[in-house]
Amino acid sequence: MSTTTIERWDIFEIELRGPASGNPFVGVSLSAEFTHKHRTVEADGFYDGDGVYRIRFMPDTLGEWRYITRSDASELNGHSGRFECVEPSRYNHGPVSVHDTYHFAYADGTPYYSIGTTCYAWTHQGDVLEAQTLATLRDAPFNKLRMCVFPKHYTFNTNEPEHYPFERKANGQWDFTRFNPAFFRHFELCVGQLRDLGIEADLILFHPYDRWGFAKMDRESDERYLRYVVARLAAYRNVWWSMANEYDLMLHDKPMAAWDRFFQVVQECDPYQHLRSIHNWVTLDGFSWTNFYDHAKPWVTHCSVQNAHLELVRVWREQYRKPVVVDECCYEGNIPNGWGNITAQEMVRRFWDGVVRCGYVGHGETYLHPDDVLWWSKGGTLHGQSAPRLAFLRRILEESSTRGLEPIGEITNTHLPSAGRRGRYYLTYFGWRQPSQVTFYLPNDERHHADVIDTWEMTVSPIEGTFRGEFTVTLPTKPYMAIRLQRV
Repeated sequence: MSTTTIERWDIFEIELRGPASGNPFVGVSLSAEFTHKHRTVEADGFYDGDGVYRIRFMPDTLGEWRYITRSDASELNGHSGRFECVEPSRYNHGPVSVHDTYHFAYADGTPYYSIGTTCYAWTHQGDVLEAQTLATLRDAPFNKLRMCVFPKHYTFNTNEPEHYPFERKANGQWDFTRFNPAFFRHFELCVGQLRDLGIEADLILFHPYDRWGFAKMDRESDERYLRYVVARLAAYRNVWWSMANEYDLMLHDKPMAAWDRFFQVVQECDPYQHLRSIHNWVTLDGFSWTNFYDHAKPWVTHCSVQNAHLELVRVWREQYRKPVVVDECCYEGNIPNGWGNITAQEMVRRFWDGVVRCGYVGHGETYLHPDDVLWWSKGGTLHGQSAPRLAFLRRILEESSTRGLEPIGEITNTHLPSAGRRGRYYLTYFGWRQPSQVTFYLPNDERHHADVIDTWEMTVSPIEGTFRGEFTVTLPTKPYMAIRLQRV
């Protein structure tokens, strides 16, 4: 008898037929135990409509796995089988997790440098626009995409989605006890398409921009929704969980204790412990925050921050001792809103500033469009100039062999921070504060090659010779330059 084979970190799925009467979304429990040698992992199943039930599992260990299903419905209980987990294909590096406290890496050890973007509602725009978004992403530098599960209602985004996450009652009201499988099948298709492009799907589970009532469900409905989403999507290796976009705009209906509980539900239900975060709205008032979520809590894996002050990256990094991702530092664009009209030069500057402060930064684009197709919300095509420069930055990071930049402190006469790995790699960025000359102060026993990096023109210009101890480098008389030192 032939044995089913599944790549490591791919999806093994069990499909079963079972009860279709009543309300199987709440009336039937289903899970499976997956065992490899002495280790057992339990994964929850879900009802997919029309009498079909599914259980999905992402194996993380090579070799034979056996499974047996558990259910309070006799038709679903006690099904058993086996499969063989085999080596992953070339571009399958597994899920991303925290590495070395402040950074990320794939499960196979490959470093992951987050260069993300935001397309909040791209999965709710119909096949033509969604295909265009995927085509754009195929040639873009982004390896993470922030996206909402629920549809969104906001400026430049007022269209109705093609599918809704819940069924309606006879009176037209939503039935929060009955999910719409067509909605979730489409959504998970999009998540899989991102996976196949090598893009992490940073899934926003709640948000306040809503006209349908999904942001104001009761606690029982909220938790049922979370369990269903995790059961359907956790086996996708590219999933990250974001409890909310701008949770602090929802505190009237969902106080801080509710967000704690949401984290806990996701953590309890996810067999693979994907990355978990929460994203703020509140703006900076001096250096104090009101209602800023405590990212030191154990269920938070990394900071997902909205702020334009990139100099705070190192503050949060040391305060929480976790990776810091400034997922929203304002958007490149020309809309009237202050958060959506920075220049491409400023977007690139903020990326580099965040990187040398040892964090990660997210992109977004909000150029006016006659049909309101703005990348930040609906996707489509990119119109700005920052994306190729971010591809250049990503290449610089991936070539660094540092597995993540660490704070170096002030090693120049400019008093600007440098990052890298002490003794072997240094990166200093000057932004708009461009000196004509920079003096470095390094140990005499370190000898380095030096490169001048033009972060806007995307060029790397080696400086002749090698350098050690105290030395001075002359820079072009233009902004947005960096210097890279690599030990000989």
